[in-house]
Amino acid sequence: MCGIAGLVDERLGTSDIADVGSRMLEIMAHRGPDHRGTWATPPVFLGHNRLSIIDLSSGSNQPMTSADLTITYNGEVYNYLELRSELEKDGYTFHTSGDTEVILNAYHRWGDSCVERFIGMWAFAIWDGSKRELFCSRDRFGIKPFHYIERDGRFHFASEIKGLRVSPLFRGGINESQVARGLYLGWMHHWEETYFTDIKALPAAHSCVWKDGSLRIWSYADIDTSTQNTASFEENSAAFRDLFINAVQLTARRDVPMGICLSGGLDSTSIASVLASSTDEHNIKTFTAYYTGKGNVDERPYINHVLARYPQITPHYISPTDADVEQALDRISWMMDAPMPSSSYISQYFVMQLAGQHDVKVVLDGQGSDEIMGGYMHSMYRVIADKVRGGDLGGALREVNAHATRQGYGVRRKLDVVAKSLLAASRDEQALYDMEFARTYPWIMVKSAASYPIHLEMPSGPRLNAFLYNLLRVTLLPTLLHTEDLNAMAFHIESRVPFLDHRLVQLCFSMPNEHKIHLGETKRVLRAGMRGIVPDEVLDRKDKTGFITPGHIAWLRGALSHLIDGDWKELDGYVARTELTSVLNAYRKGDNTNALFVWRLAMLRNFLRTV
Repeated sequence: MCGIAGLVDERLGTSDIADVGSRMLEIMAHRGPDHRGTWATPPVFLGHNRLSIIDLSSGSNQPMTSADLTITYNGEVYNYLELRSELEKDGYTFHTSGDTEVILNAYHRWGDSCVERFIGMWAFAIWDGSKRELFCSRDRFGIKPFHYIERDGRFHFASEIKGLRVSPLFRGGINESQVARGLYLGWMHHWEETYFTDIKALPAAHSCVWKDGSLRIWSYADIDTSTQNTASFEENSAAFRDLFINAVQLTARRDVPMGICLSGGLDSTSIASVLASSTDEHNIKTFTAYYTGKGNVDERPYINHVLARYPQITPHYISPTDADVEQALDRISWMMDAPMPSSSYISQYFVMQLAGQHDVKVVLDGQGSDEIMGGYMHSMYRVIADKVRGGDLGGALREVNAHATRQGYGVRRKLDVVAKSLLAASRDEQALYDMEFARTYPWIMVKSAASYPIHLEMPSGPRLNAFLYNLLRVTLLPTLLHTEDLNAMAFHIESRVPFLDHRLVQLCFSMPNEHKIHLGETKRVLRAGMRGIVPDEVLDRKDKTGFITPGHIAWLRGALSHLIDGDWKELDGYVARTELTSVLNAYRKGDNTNALFVWRLAMLRNFLRTV
């Protein structure tokens, strides 16, 4: 993991190009403390802040040049050894032992289609001197960031938004549509849109070429949501198990110390258990945040089951105090480049801080599991909807009853599940989110929800797959990955996510619904595949707690109470003053009905103060 920056700009001279590029790199110095490299041949500048992970020698410093190709690259292509072997058979020679040179030779051999062969995470730019063009690419799920500004035949890019805010192309300006999406839906990105009107994100699974002052962008990969395999549940569970073990083994490749972000839930416990049981790792460090007290989450009892099974795991814990949070907030907010829609990202920051304190440079994390196997309860509505649409009303009723029993729902909550499931059966994902967008706090924005466009996909296949597809591409995962990357890089750490191996993702989408969710049991294929590897006490958990923190209530009324003081003039023009005052007054008097929304308002206000 590193920080990259660059530009193709005919209007800047040699010294100006170097100056702009250097300022972009400097503000992202936290991304790569091990080496800073630059390469400039007007009108092109490429820069790199290196975090050394594979091949620690200076030979793998970047930007790296081979023949007419020069690359600046952030990420890891995990199957680089296999690709290297294939390229050597085609006559290519290598002077380093890392993956950067493999990407350069892969591009030379296969052109822009080389990325279709990669297993991993990446954001890179290659200047092709013979073609006089810049080829850029981002991995299939947007694990690694790539932001850019394009204007008047000029192109500047950087890993982080803050890197582009020092570019002369940046004119400022807040994207009001993204403000609304952040408040209503909790999204930090929307496709290529960010909170700044000037700054765009290259979407996941997209590449682009900048040539002769123009930009061409295309998608190089997608998820097949409609083709359902005919394998039995046992066969799919075995296939999942094998692929997941391979994914963990690939993501464990590195030349530096590694650890695991361990929550105590099924996803991170599966990673830790596979690493302990299927690799030669002898000292596995795990890092966990916990909170004690009424209403807070402490997952250490579940982690103890893992420790009992795998004594080579050494746990490390942190419980952030109010003083810790107050002291760290300004830096966390600066790192995020957007308002934080949830206080859980603060907990994640402290987990990464803990890992950094123990000299870890790589962590494995469980992002993506819920999105590919239906871990969120809203997935259940689509499962029931698919049965209704298929005419299996008896099956739909059984799912409703099983889900209600498993979660302990009463009659009213059970009827709510039925209503939402019927709605999911009759409306596509775009219509469902349009409704949510229009009904969620429509009274506080100056403009109506219809003024702010949102775009979801409706791929073919089951309703469940359409929901999961949009979780991956639009509604949730882009925000989770944005914060994952920035919190890790705040402490010079590379975060890797084995569940987002594209082979594993496609396998899950090809399975029938009931292999993912059945009779109220979510992530069914993961639980079956990990039986015998993960302790039963974790596999058989029925709760879905998420990354709960005291933030929305305790922090915002305590250590961070200054965030809701004052006249709130920063939000003038975005929200209606009378309604805002009413919400804040109720919250200050102890009403928690809109606590999460007040958090989002406070974070938006804090963000606007800095821009």
